[in-house]
Amino acid sequence: MARTRILYVEDNAANLALVRKVLEHGGRYEVEGAATGEDGLEQALAEPPALILLDLDLPGIDGFELARRLRASPRTATIPLVAISASVMKHEREQALASGCARFIEKPFDIAELRAVVEHALRTPTSPGA
Repeated sequence: MARTRILYVEDNAANLALVRKVLEHGGRYEVEGAATGEDGLEQALAEPPALILLDLDLPGIDGFELARRLRASPRTATIPLVAISASVMKHEREQALASGCARFIEKPFDIAELRAVVEHALRTPTSPGA
């Protein structure tokens, strides 16, 4: 059975490795990484994944702008987006959702919560421009 592709845009290699280990355990998911918003956008447009996890504090274009650009492209407009960030500021959560993210997970995250959010996001259709 083919594994579901997930793109995680995260500039911290340790965070990427942790999410990859958690989600790839069990063989259901394949997690690819991008270290910058620009690289994440390029990868998503070249080969759209089933889900995109993104950090908000990225070098180059930040996660908010990345989400807006992904939503603006017909090729990626319906891919579910989940923000993962250490920020607990209410306005940043609201901005992430307004930028097109379906959910917000706070770092450090609970492993069970991460898995549940990923599974839910993959089951829930995303409308273009959402």
